[in-house]
Amino acid sequence: MFCRSITELLTQRAGPMYYRGWYHLFYQHNPKGAVKGDIIAWGHAVSRDLVRWRHLPLAMVPDHWYDIKGAMTGSTTVLPDGKVVLLYSGNSNTSEQVQCLAVPANPRDPLLRRWTKHPANPILRAPPGIGIKDFRDPTTAWFDKSDRTWRTVIGSKDDHGHAGIAMTYKTKDFLRYELIPGYLHRVNGSGMWECVDFYPIGGNGKNSSEGMLYVMKESSDDDRHDYYALGRYNAKANRWTPLDPKADLGHGLRYDWGMFYASKTFYDPAKRRRVLWGWVREADSKQTDITKGWGSVQSIPRTVALDEKTRTNLLQWPVEEVETLRLNSTHLSGIIIDAGSIFSINLRQAAQLDIEASFRLDASVVGALDKAEGGYNCSTSGGAANRGALGPFGLLVHANEHHSEQMAAYFYVSRGLDGGLQTHFCHDESRSSRARSVVKRVVGSTVPMLNGEALSVRILVDHSIVESFAMGGRLAVTSRVYPSEAIYAKAGVYVFNNATSFSVAVEKLVVHEMDSSKKHVRD
Repeated sequence: MFCRSITELLTQRAGPMYYRGWYHLFYQHNPKGAVKGDIIAWGHAVSRDLVRWRHLPLAMVPDHWYDIKGAMTGSTTVLPDGKVVLLYSGNSNTSEQVQCLAVPANPRDPLLRRWTKHPANPILRAPPGIGIKDFRDPTTAWFDKSDRTWRTVIGSKDDHGHAGIAMTYKTKDFLRYELIPGYLHRVNGSGMWECVDFYPIGGNGKNSSEGMLYVMKESSDDDRHDYYALGRYNAKANRWTPLDPKADLGHGLRYDWGMFYASKTFYDPAKRRRVLWGWVREADSKQTDITKGWGSVQSIPRTVALDEKTRTNLLQWPVEEVETLRLNSTHLSGIIIDAGSIFSINLRQAAQLDIEASFRLDASVVGALDKAEGGYNCSTSGGAANRGALGPFGLLVHANEHHSEQMAAYFYVSRGLDGGLQTHFCHDESRSSRARSVVKRVVGSTVPMLNGEALSVRILVDHSIVESFAMGGRLAVTSRVYPSEAIYAKAGVYVFNNATSFSVAVEKLVVHEMDSSKKHVRD
C-alpha cells in the first residue's frame, strides 16, 4: 500500500507524537494474531515524513498485574524541557481499568525504543460512582497557567442517564492526581465515551489565547463513530460548552462518515499543524482476517484545521507528504457528462490513486432548481443507482468493465426542509464486492457548500481502502472495499452522471497514480 507500512497489523487507537526529528506512532497490537486476542501490547513505528514507516520492537507488553489483560489506549505528552511521559490505561488481572505511567528508558534515543513503567503504577483508579470497566483513555496533557498544573481528560459514562462524560484531572508531577469537580462535558443518551480528544483550534494549534475555539471529540462505544463539536473552554470552571447544542457530541458532526474510529490527534511542532489518525476497521469476517493473516489499518494521516469560511466545522486533508508518492498523472478538464452518461479514464493502474476532481452543474440548472427532490439521505435513499434531477454524479473506483463491481463516490443535490438546496456526499459500497462476508453500506452526509464554490472532492484509493475528502475537507468518508473482479488490469475509474435531466461539467480532473511507500523507507 502506498502510505501504510503499518498495514499488516491489528492497529487501534494510535498514540502519536513528534520527538527529535521523528514521528512516532504507538498502537494497540496483538503480536500473536490478526484479530483482537488475550495479549494487547503497544506496537511502535517511526517515520521522518508520516509516509514512509519503519517498524520498531514493541514499546510495551502486558507484564504487570495492573495491565496483564492489556496495555490499552493512552497518549504521549512532550514537556517543555523535552521530557516525554506516556499515560495509558491498563486492564488489570481483575479487569479493572486503571491509569498507568511510563517514561523512556533512554531519553537520548530519538527512536525511544525502550520504555520503563513507573513503580508507582497504577497511578490512578476510577473515582466513586464510576464503573471499574468504564474508566479509560487519558488524553495528551496540557499545561494550565492559572494553577501551574498539567491537566488530562478521561472518558467514561454515567449509567443513570446513559450519558457520556469527560472528567478532568490535574497533576504537577504525573504521579499524584486530583479530580476537578464537575464534568468537563456531559451528554445524555450518548453512552460510553472512549478515546476522548480535546484541543484548541483556529490559532497555531496550541493553548495560546482566550476566546479560542476548542474541539472536543469522543469515540462512541455504542455506535462506533467518532463525534466532534466546536465550543468554548472555561478552564477556571472546568467547563466546555458547544457552540451549537443541537450538534453536540453523539448527535452532530463526525470526523468521518465511514469506517473510522478511535482517532487521535497530536500537534506537530515541526510544521505547526495538528495531525489526525483514525483506526480503519475491517468490513469482512473475523475468519477472513485470520486466514489472510492481518486485520485493520490506520488511516492516512490528516491535517485538521478550522474552516475559517464557516467557523462551524473542521477541515481534514491528507498530509502534504502524501503527494511525494505521486507518479504518472492524467489531466482532464472541460468535459461535459450528459444525464445518464459515463466516461472512462484511461490509466496504467487503478489500485493506488490520488484523484482530484471538481464539478459544476450545467448553467441551465440554475433556472430549474425547483426540480430538486427533498428528503435525500445517503444511507436510505437508494445509493448511486437512485436517479434524481440533480444527482447522483461523481466517480466510480474499483470498477470492472461491466460495472458488476464498483464503488461510487458521488454528490447529490436535494432540497432541504427549509426549502433551500442541500449538497450530499456519499460512498455507495453496495456493489463494491461479490463476497458475501463483506459488509457493504451507503454512507455519507450533507456537506456545507458556499455560493460560487464548485463541488470538489479528493479521493485516495489504496487497494482495499478508499478515503474521500469533499468540499476541501469539510466532510470525510472512509470505506473498506474488497473487489474480487475489479482488480489489477481489470480495475478502472469512471466519471458518471446519473441525474435524470441535467448535464455536469467536469471543471477539473487529475488522477495521480501512486507509488508504494515501502520502497523508500528512510532512516
